[in-house]
Amino acid sequence: MLTLRLYMLQRITALLMAPLVVGHLAVMIIAVQGGLSTAEILGRTQGSAAWFMFYGTFVVAVCIHAAIGLRVVAHEWGGLKGIGLDAFMWGTGLGLFALGARAVWAVTFGGAL
Repeated sequence: MLTLRLYMLQRITALLMAPLVVGHLAVMIIAVQGGLSTAEILGRTQGSAAWFMFYGTFVVAVCIHAAIGLRVVAHEWGGLKGIGLDAFMWGTGLGLFALGARAVWAVTFGGAL
């Protein structure tokens, strides 16, 4: 039953990530074609709750999606099972979240955690 729940959760996060990826790529293409510098981009994102929500949602979805996917790889290729497999999944997810949350915070509120 856990495997089915993780499978469904990974598919749901994929559905959530698809429009976020398209949105991110569109913003990056527009910024590059518009000749915006890094400072100008940060000037537009800092202090913005909307960008915080956009990229924060993106980070959470990616962390869940990647941790579940790497759990499958660790089980099928690495032979991990039981508590070690779950610890690997949680460690991966939390590690990715820590890195992503720090980046989102820096881009939207201008300071490192």
